[in-house]
Amino acid sequence: MTRSRSTAPAAAGDRLPQHHAKQTPATRTFGVHSEVGRLREAIVHRPGLELNRLTPANCEELLFDDVLWAAEAREEHDAFAQALRDRGTTVHYFDVLLAEVLQRPEARAFVLDRLCTPELVGPTLAGPLRALADDADPSTLAELLIGGVTRQDLSPLRVRSLRWQTLELDDFVLTPLPNTLFQRDNSAWVYGGVTINPMAKAARQRETLHSRAVYGFHPLFTGATFPVYYGADDANHQPATLEGGDIHVLGRGVVLIGMGERTTPTGVEILARELFRNHQADTVIAVQLPKSHAFMHLDTVLTMIDTDTFVRYPYLDPAGLRTWVVTPTDPQEVVEHDTGGLHVEQRDDLFVTIADALGLDKVRVLCADEDARAAQREQWDDANNFLTLAPGVVVGYERNTVTNTMLRDHGIEVISIPGSELGRGRGGARCMTCPTQRDGI
Repeated sequence: MTRSRSTAPAAAGDRLPQHHAKQTPATRTFGVHSEVGRLREAIVHRPGLELNRLTPANCEELLFDDVLWAAEAREEHDAFAQALRDRGTTVHYFDVLLAEVLQRPEARAFVLDRLCTPELVGPTLAGPLRALADDADPSTLAELLIGGVTRQDLSPLRVRSLRWQTLELDDFVLTPLPNTLFQRDNSAWVYGGVTINPMAKAARQRETLHSRAVYGFHPLFTGATFPVYYGADDANHQPATLEGGDIHVLGRGVVLIGMGERTTPTGVEILARELFRNHQADTVIAVQLPKSHAFMHLDTVLTMIDTDTFVRYPYLDPAGLRTWVVTPTDPQEVVEHDTGGLHVEQRDDLFVTIADALGLDKVRVLCADEDARAAQREQWDDANNFLTLAPGVVVGYERNTVTNTMLRDHGIEVISIPGSELGRGRGGARCMTCPTQRDGI
């Protein structure tokens, strides 16, 4: 695994281990070469302890709008994962990957050295938390890293700690990470490499550490050679944040990225530069989204579902979306220098820009014909957040009947999955999936 050249040199032990395996027939290859090519492999996360620890008092802080029925959410997720398998997709569970990584002493140390720190948990609790983690078996440790650690988990403990004495029995020493459910965001494969995303919200930033551990130490990935465009070190990348829900690999060297609540223009520029340096893309289309929770990521209002077809939220006006095309002014300059080398041009029409970049006469944009209230209800339930399994074959929640019917009327195969509980997390099938192998178009 190669480190992004844009990252400043890090101190020893700050970065992921470097993997430079020679490509052989037995070596795994990874890459996402489009949004709609056949999906070969993907990472998902089956909800666990972290959902059981959501309460009305903490859900807003943890970026959830409601408290989910955890057992039902797990059943719905099982149906979702099975729908992927039924269409030939190999499914990897993130908590299993993390537990397998934590079997390795060097990987466990990599995570705990960055987690059990005075700044994160307090100087007098760092040691006891580390002792708990060191004693836990890999599966239990993975569950606690994602599900959180309470004072009760550490009790009985006698420690002279101001923080410890201010905690109630069920208060968190380490907060849970319920958004691990949305594997799309904390890392994203873009053509032949991956970005391990610096997350915008504090409630999700520890997810990046877990992804770094999986990509850096799991045998699934250590035998492969691929660039890490961004996020492979311990640097503070704020405010140059990126999240995978905003990153769309359109194919043919084109990447579409939304800039809104979670992804910043600076983050887009850094990723664009690394894509160009690694010869993985030649065009990045950046689109500015309204700063609104309802438009959290680009894929909450727009997804690609066929080689020339998108579905969009009916009341997202494309004419009102500011759009730019980022290209390398001189590929050699981008490779050799940390500054400059990017050409930025503003465009008037997002979908004309996409068609031009993909070499199409035009793209087809589908949206449901419904009044504003009905559209808002379905958009709230992720009616435009589809995971494409193959050209024209998508997975989405069954409750969005108007949008699903409209797509079927236009020749799109919609595989419906239950989402009464999963949908209350404000994320659909695309949000829940991190593709690691997908064909091009």
